[in-house]
Amino acid sequence: MKALSDTIHNVLSKNNYSFYIPPFQRVYSWEEQELERYIYDISRIIESELDPNQKDKLEHFFGTIVLKEEDAQYSTKAIIIDGQQRLTTTLIFLIALRNNVDSKEQKEFINKNYLYNDSSPFVEKIKLKQVTNDWKAYQSIILEKGFKDKNHKIIKAYEYFYKKIKTMFSKDPRLKFEHFILTLKRLNVAVIFLDERPHKGEDPQVIFETLNSMGKALTLSDLIRNYVLLKFDTSQQDEIYDEIWHKKIENVLGEQTSYFFRDYLQYKKQEPLKVVNASNTKDLYQRFRDFVEENFSNRVNDFVNDIVKYVKLYKWIVFDHQDLISNDVERNLKIKELLKDIFHHIKAEAFKPFVMGLLEYHQYGKNDLKIQDESLIEMLETIRTYLIRRRILGLTQGENKDIVKLSKKIPDLARNKVTMMEVLSNLFYKLRLPNDLEVEEQLKEVNFDKDYKKYAKFILAKIEERNSGKTFEWENDSIVIEHIMPVKLNISWQKELGENYHEIHNKYLYNIGNLILTDFKKEMIELTFSEKKKRLQQSKLFYKNFIINKTQWNLESILEHQSTMIKCFLETFSLPEEYKYERNWNTNVFEGESISPLDPFVEEAARGSTPMLIRIFENKIYVDTWQDVFIEFINFFKNDPDYDFDSILKNQNELFSKDDVIIDGSTFKLKASKRSELLKRYKTLQGELKKSVLEISDDEYYIHVNISSANCLERIAKLMKKFSLNEKDVEILID
Repeated sequence: MKALSDTIHNVLSKNNYSFYIPPFQRVYSWEEQELERYIYDISRIIESELDPNQKDKLEHFFGTIVLKEEDAQYSTKAIIIDGQQRLTTTLIFLIALRNNVDSKEQKEFINKNYLYNDSSPFVEKIKLKQVTNDWKAYQSIILEKGFKDKNHKIIKAYEYFYKKIKTMFSKDPRLKFEHFILTLKRLNVAVIFLDERPHKGEDPQVIFETLNSMGKALTLSDLIRNYVLLKFDTSQQDEIYDEIWHKKIENVLGEQTSYFFRDYLQYKKQEPLKVVNASNTKDLYQRFRDFVEENFSNRVNDFVNDIVKYVKLYKWIVFDHQDLISNDVERNLKIKELLKDIFHHIKAEAFKPFVMGLLEYHQYGKNDLKIQDESLIEMLETIRTYLIRRRILGLTQGENKDIVKLSKKIPDLARNKVTMMEVLSNLFYKLRLPNDLEVEEQLKEVNFDKDYKKYAKFILAKIEERNSGKTFEWENDSIVIEHIMPVKLNISWQKELGENYHEIHNKYLYNIGNLILTDFKKEMIELTFSEKKKRLQQSKLFYKNFIINKTQWNLESILEHQSTMIKCFLETFSLPEEYKYERNWNTNVFEGESISPLDPFVEEAARGSTPMLIRIFENKIYVDTWQDVFIEFINFFKNDPDYDFDSILKNQNELFSKDDVIIDGSTFKLKASKRSELLKRYKTLQGELKKSVLEISDDEYYIHVNISSANCLERIAKLMKKFSLNEKDVEILID
C-alpha cells in the first residue's frame, strides 16, 4: 500500500491514465444536498483567490481516493475502490463548466486534460468508465447527446452545476474560467494505491469495508454486491455484473434489493432479523457474509444462482407484474390478487419470507414437496383472513419476530400433513387468530373508516366482490366510502333520525352500520335519504341493495345494516365452522416472562412490556392491556363468594390512595355529567367504555383505568396483601 497527498487536478489530469469504476460499486448517488456542499467549497476557494487581503489562499481537503492500478495495453487502468462519487462529481462539474464557456481553447483544455485520453480502452476514448446504470447518462453529457431519463442523478447533477456556474459568471464579472480550474488544484485528496501482489494482503474488499465514505452510506445491497463481485477476477466482473447481477437482480428489484437480501436471509435461517436501516446495515451484512461462507464455501456461482432463483419470487410479492405464476388463467389471477391484498393492501411485511418460501415450493418443489395451485390459493386466503381479522382487533404484536419461524412448517404444508388454518390457529396468544365473536364485538363499536383508515376501502371492496361475484377497480378515485347519515346534519336529516339524532350521529357516523361503497366519485353529502336512494339506483355496485329498500334511515336501520355488514365481513374473511367460536391459539404455549405483583422489582420488569395473561389460582384469563389486568383482578373478587367485595369498596382510600377507583353507576353518572372526560377514564367490569352519560347504568360498577403498569401492579399487590394471597397465587405473563 502506498499513500500520497495530492490534488484532484493531478489525479484527473494524468496522461495515459484511465479510470474504471468496477461493477461492484454502487451507482452515482449524490443529490442536491451533497452538490450544494460541493459548490459551497468551490465558492469559498474562489472567494479566497479573489480577495486581495488574503495572503494564505484557502484550500480544502476533499477526502480519500483508493485506487488499484492495472496495465491496459498502452495505458494504466486505475480501478476505483473508493472515491468514485467525488471523482464523478468533479468530472460532471467540469463538463458543466466546459459547456458554459464559448472559447474553443478552453473547451479543448477540459476535454484533453480531464475528460478524454487517447489511450483509453473505453468508448470514444472517455477517460472514466462508469458502472452500467450510469454509463449511458454519463456519455450523454460528455458527448453532448440527449438522454431520455431527466431524473437520472447524473443528468440532474449536470443541470444543477450548469445553472450554478452560469449564475456565478453573471453575478461576478471578476470571475474567469481559470479560477474554476484553480479550485481543482486546491482540492486536496489522500490517494491510496493498493498493492497488486496477493501476499501483501491488501484485499480490496477489506479496504472497502473499513473506509468511511464522505458521501452517502452504503446500503446492504451495495455491500453484498461488492462482496460477491470481488470474489471474481476483474476481467470477469463486468460480464457477471451486466449479465447476472444487474440484469437479474438489481434491475428487477430496484430499491427493494436491500430488503430482499434481508428477507432472503430470514427465510434461509428461519429466524427474525432487524429491519434494514442505516444503523444496522453493517450488522446485517456481516450476518449475510457469515451465512454465505458457511453454506456456499468456495462456490460463489452457486450462491449467485440461488439468489437469482428467489428474486423472481420476491418480485411477485413486492411488485405488480405480467409474469405467469400459474399457467391456469383464473388461478394465476387469483394468486396475484391474494399477493397484492396481503403485501400491498394489508402491508404484511412480516409474511414476506414465509410466502416467498410457499412460492418456492409452488414453483420449484418436486413430487410430494410441490405445492399445487389450489393449495397455494387456500393458504394465501387463510393468511389474508388471519391478517385482516388481526388488524380489526388492532393486533400486530409479535408478527415481525415470530412469523418467519413458520418457514419450518412449509415442508409439512406441502405434504398436506398440516393445513395453514391449523398452523395459524395454533400459535401463542399474542399471535392468535381472532374468532367471529371477537371480530363481531369490535366491529359493533369501532369507528370503522376512521380507525381502519388503511384498510376500510379494501375491506368494503372485498365484501362487494364477494356479494356481486365480480372484481372491480376499487382503488381508483371514482370509488368512495359513502356515509348514509352524512357528516353534517341538516334539518331534514335531524327529522330522519328522530329526537335522539345527536347521540345517534355521534355514535354511529363512522360505524360500519352507516357505510357502503359507491361509484359516484364523491359522497352525496347534501342529499336527503330519499334522494340518496334514487341516486343509488344508478350505482353498478351491489351495495345499493342494502339501502334502496329502506323506508327510513334511523337507529333501527343503522343497527340492521350493521348486522348485515358484520355478517358480510365474517363471510368474506371466513373461518371453517370449527374455528368460528373457539380460542384459536395454543392454550398450552406461552412465550414471555412470569411476574408476581408482590415481587419488589416487579415495576422495573413490567415497564414497557405488554401483559398477555393473568393467572389467579387456577383461573387463566387472557388480557391485552394493564387496564384489562386490573379489571379482571377486580372481577375475580367480586364474583368469588369467598372474598368480601364490599370491604374493597369501603376501604379504597387505604388500598388505592383515592376513594373513587371503583364507583357505582349513579355516582359515575353524576361525576361524568360534570366532567365528560371521565367517560374515557372509567370502564365497566366487562371492559367497556360508555360514550355518553345516557349509556351509564345505575346497576353497574365502573372502574378507574387511566393507569400505568406500575399503578396497576401496586393496586393488585395491596389487594393481595389484604386477602393474604402469596406470590404463587397470582401470576402475570408479560411479553
